[in-house]
Amino acid sequence: MIGKITGRIDYRASDHVLIDVRGVGYLVYCSERTLAALPGVGEAVALFTDLVVREDLMQLFGFQTLVEKEWHRLLTSVQGVGAKASLAILGTLGPDGVSRAIALGDWNAVKAAKGVGPKIAQRVVLDLKDKAPGVMAMTGTLAEAHGEVEAAQVIEPSAPQSRAAPASNQSAQAEALSALANLGYGPGDAAGAVAQAAGENPEAQTPVLIRAALKLLAPKG
Repeated sequence: MIGKITGRIDYRASDHVLIDVRGVGYLVYCSERTLAALPGVGEAVALFTDLVVREDLMQLFGFQTLVEKEWHRLLTSVQGVGAKASLAILGTLGPDGVSRAIALGDWNAVKAAKGVGPKIAQRVVLDLKDKAPGVMAMTGTLAEAHGEVEAAQVIEPSAPQSRAAPASNQSAQAEALSALANLGYGPGDAAGAVAQAAGENPEAQTPVLIRAALKLLAPKG
């Protein structure tokens, strides 16, 4: 299994990049959102990857974060969702958006992805709603996984360094989930509240998310 690729971008296409790793080129398919965030041709890059092997096909899919990779794995486990549909969903919503949509049961957000109909969107939400808390609790970007250090070892020293992935409040969401769990809230309810709070205030840090989620979880009336 190829779990990560670190090298230099040789070529960019509409749905994939060609990454040179010490003279060996790897075609890596990515979502539109991930492709847009990658550096230019000739620059260093590192991607977490998932290798799909079929009888007549081998394809490598690339992701900037472990959260994005995990959502791809889960999305493709849903009946009727292939790699193309999964990348479309991730490209439309991003990994944080997928977490929020599924935690909140918002299948209309999932349906906004190209090629994803209402039945598939509803199935995605139904099948993966219980998995959302676990994914939201994951943290770690490529920079945190020492991708830049490894890039320096794999490519020529004079090559430009890769750009770090944009920061998100994924860590704050994970910490808020943990705090709510310690307070006795169920994972599903906690995930939905944290997702809603994060959606309303994307830059919120942990204390703000916890307070907002507690207000959402408070009994009405």
